[in-house]
Amino acid sequence: MMDLLNGAGDAPAADLIKDVSEATFMQDVVEASMETPVIVDFWAPWCGPCKTLGPALEAAVTKAKGAVKMAKVNVDENQMIAGQMRVQSIPTVYAFHQGQPIDGFQGAVPPSEIEAFVQRVAEAGGGAADGGLGEALEAAEQMLAEGAVADAAQTFSAILGEDPNNAAAFGGLARAHIALNDLDQAEAILNGAPAEIADAAEIEAVRAQIELARQAENAGPVAELRAAVDADPNDHQARFDLAQALHAADDAEGAVTELLELFRRDREWNDGAAKAQLFTIFDALKPNDPVVLNGRRKLSSLIFA
Repeated sequence: MMDLLNGAGDAPAADLIKDVSEATFMQDVVEASMETPVIVDFWAPWCGPCKTLGPALEAAVTKAKGAVKMAKVNVDENQMIAGQMRVQSIPTVYAFHQGQPIDGFQGAVPPSEIEAFVQRVAEAGGGAADGGLGEALEAAEQMLAEGAVADAAQTFSAILGEDPNNAAAFGGLARAHIALNDLDQAEAILNGAPAEIADAAEIEAVRAQIELARQAENAGPVAELRAAVDADPNDHQARFDLAQALHAADDAEGAVTELLELFRRDREWNDGAAKAQLFTIFDALKPNDPVVLNGRRKLSSLIFA
């Protein structure tokens, strides 16, 4: 377990982050990127957004513990390099790997996007931008999928010990308790997440899963509800209950089909309950799940019909 959480030791800051000039750009960026990806921050002293982006980028690179390096280029003092790289506005950020630019962005971006960018660049170089926590997360998810719920929960907890703001670990720990049918504890875990990650997609997904699990506890029998809907297709409550029962029976696609039909018949029924329930199901599933992709497409066609 501990091996999964033991990443490379912290590299000295002087080796990770350097001020680079036209004279050293080839050595510190192009050549250096043959071994480790290098993120290049084009900035200037008069640039307001640079004063926010630069430190945030340095923090993310430092957190990556040597999986990436950073080069800072003052465009006022190095106009030739800025011109060669076609830097038209600042801040501009490029990532180099194997001597070539592989990614980049312009302008100030939120901290979450900065961390995602650094993670992406690190992975391109075959490294881990989180000191091995990504591997630990994968291992915990595998444990959970295989039914080793206690081991998964222990691993998610260990990850949170290393990174208290890890939304994926919070979500994973809560899902472990859902698997143990301890919905109250799962909800308590999410409620204890730091405010800055409370709205993260990983946590919102588990909130939706908890809501659906609570509904499943009170779901009616599918056969009886199906018969009620067949007897009266305009019995909206029966169709809504049927959708809940289908989802409780692990038939998400069937549930979405019934909710779409309910929305088609009366989109305003019960304060738009069909649409709200559809979004709850979509949030609980992975964004690329075919049920989500097809369901969202069909819902959009109904909304704009």
